[in-house]
Amino acid sequence: MQTEFFDFHLPPQQIAQEPLPDRDASRLLVLHRDTQTWTDGSVRELKNYFRAGDVLVINDTRVIPARLRATRDLSGGKVEFLLLPPEPVPPASRRPDSESHSITRRVLTKSGGILKPGETFTLKDGPKVTLLERMREAGDLIAIHCNSAEFDAYIFKHGEVPLPPYVHRPPGPSSEFDKQRYQTIYARNPGAVAAPTAGLHFSEALLNELKRFGVIVAPLTLHVGPGTFRPVKAERVEGHFVDPEPYFIPGETVAAIQSAKREARRIVAVGTTSLRTLEGAGELFSAGGALAGQTNLFVHPPFEFKVVNALLTNFHIPKSSLLMLVSAFASPGRIDGIEFMKRAYTHAVEAGYRFYSYGDACLIV
Repeated sequence: MQTEFFDFHLPPQQIAQEPLPDRDASRLLVLHRDTQTWTDGSVRELKNYFRAGDVLVINDTRVIPARLRATRDLSGGKVEFLLLPPEPVPPASRRPDSESHSITRRVLTKSGGILKPGETFTLKDGPKVTLLERMREAGDLIAIHCNSAEFDAYIFKHGEVPLPPYVHRPPGPSSEFDKQRYQTIYARNPGAVAAPTAGLHFSEALLNELKRFGVIVAPLTLHVGPGTFRPVKAERVEGHFVDPEPYFIPGETVAAIQSAKREARRIVAVGTTSLRTLEGAGELFSAGGALAGQTNLFVHPPFEFKVVNALLTNFHIPKSSLLMLVSAFASPGRIDGIEFMKRAYTHAVEAGYRFYSYGDACLIV
């Protein structure tokens, strides 16, 4: 398929720069796949579209303050590092390495000049860093000269919230508001460098209302990487590559999904990250028990979904891999879902919906 098929016009003023004061106050566009129609509503009415026994799968990753500022020791030039998610490790197994005097991490690097392996830097008010290997978009490898506990303390004091490039903020430390709101209420496991933004719409009250109604809330962890914002530059969709991201699915979530499938109950994914994790691990669910690994699943039309029955998501960027995913979900197994999504997005633009990470929500059922 041509990437151009996934383009649409979006007025810049409809790109949300701030979240609404209340998490669950966003508007909700409900897309009905069977009739190719939609309904306007609000996130607070979400219960109306659920059934008792539905399994709501949430991504409990926690965004870390992943943007770090540094100075080149040789020239004094400024450098920016964006931490990439770590290798997949079950949450219960994580232990700080207090013995080692340095740790290694993959980062995306932004600088005004050419960097070479062996060059050293000093993080702002922090430890020394050595560039070990240049991999550019795949992630440069750096050594940070402190132990992991010291580094964790450093990034949570000096790191910046890695807001997406279309949310404009002045350079410098992140506001307390963004630190709180660019995080879901159920974020537990640190490691993401981008928020699973569909989950930003849930308040404690809304989540508790769904639970009382009989919805089963089941967590998984996928540490979202910066590739979620990377545009599709290939002329044809099939030429795009999605960066691998680490995931962990607890045994209880695996069991809840297996039970729902046996009893023909729905699996509702909160966000494209949850959907990609579930569909990427789909064949492994038959074994049972906790699952850990990485997924680089790129969902685009046509795609046969084996796990997920409904999807709560946000409104996505033109020609993005996320728009391709929701287009595939809008018409499973076929290539015409983009036409339905374009009509729905045209309505959303005309009706004044707010787009992207801090914007409104879309439920596809």
